Formats: sequence, C-alpha cells, structure tokens
Amino acid sequence: MRSYFMFNYLLLVFLIPFAAPLVTDASLESSCSEQVVALAMNRTQCDVSYEPKYVVLEYPYGDVPENTGVCTDVIIRTYRQMGFDFQQAIHEDMKENFTVYPQHWGLKKPDKNIDHRRVPNLMHYLQTHGYSVSGKAEPGDILCWDLGGGLLHIGLVVDDDEGVYIVHNIGSGPQREAEHSGFKRIGHYRFCP
Repeated sequence: MRSYFMFNYLLLVFLIPFAAPLVTDASLESSCSEQVVALAMNRTQCDVSYEPKYVVLEYPYGDVPENTGVCTDVIIRTYRQMGFDFQQAIHEDMKENFTVYPQHWGLKKPDKNIDHRRVPNLMHYLQTHGYSVSGKAEPGDILCWDLGGGLLHIGLVVDDDEGVYIVHNIGSGPQREAEHSGFKRIGHYRFCP
C-alpha cells in the first residue's frame, strides 16, 4: 500500500510541472475578444463600397459580393472568419420565433437573404440569447446606435485606450474610428461563439 502512495506522489511531483495550464472562462473570453479585434481590424484593409441593395444569397454562409457591404456585414464577416454564421443562426431562430422579431419590413416569413443584414434583427438575436451587457465597452464588444430618422447602426469595439474606437461601415467601407459622441448607444453585446 505504501508503494502505491509513493508511486502516486512521484507522479504528481514529476508530472504537475508539465501539465497544461488551466483554461478559464475569462481566458477564453479574452482570447475570443482578441480574435474579434484582429479580424475586425483586418476588415479595414478591404476595399468595400457601401451597397445596401437586396441580394439573393446562398445558404448557409451566403454573402454579398466581397467588395460591397453595409455596417452589418462588418459583423457578419468578422464572425464568419471565426466559424460562426449569423445568416444561419438568425434564419433558424426566426423560423421558430418569427413573430417576436422586429416586424418593420412587412414580411410574412423569414428571408434568409436579408434578415441577418438588418441591425434590429441582430440586436434581437443577441439580446434574446443572453449576450447583452452593460457598463464600459471593451475590445471585441458589439455596439449599436440610433442615428436618428429611423437609422440604426452597428460596429465592433477594437480598443479603448483613449476613448472607444470602433470598426464599422457607415458609408466609406470598414473604418477604424472613434465612437461618435452624437451616436445614441442603444445596444451593447459581448458575443463569443
């Protein structure tokens, strides 16, 4: 019996230093947010014209031509590079819960070509799936704004060293800019698939 305990003791003494470090939820979240920031910053290197027109898309993983896009496409493309498809997630959720999604467009059923490209639908999905947060915006967070006149906008926080900086497409392709003080913040989400 004594040799059994001695053997286990020696295993612990010699193997613990080589064990993999403990991965915590906080370290996974940090890693995820760092990946979101890096991918969002890469989007600023893409030559994209602002083009809001309706386009018939493949499903799943359908996308408008890569040289076009709107604010939501910054979010969609960033998360697609991480393996998460908002098109499929929102379409599947809307098939089950259509009546609780915003009904601004007069549709009778979900439309896999456009639903995920609408800010109110992204907000609803993130809110109802528990990704809404409050407090200080942190790198990797998704922010939404009301620009007035019925216009909503969405972007990704990329840093906060001297105020909040975001990557968004508000008409000139994906850009890194300071959060505009005139934007009324209406949504704040932390999403790591």
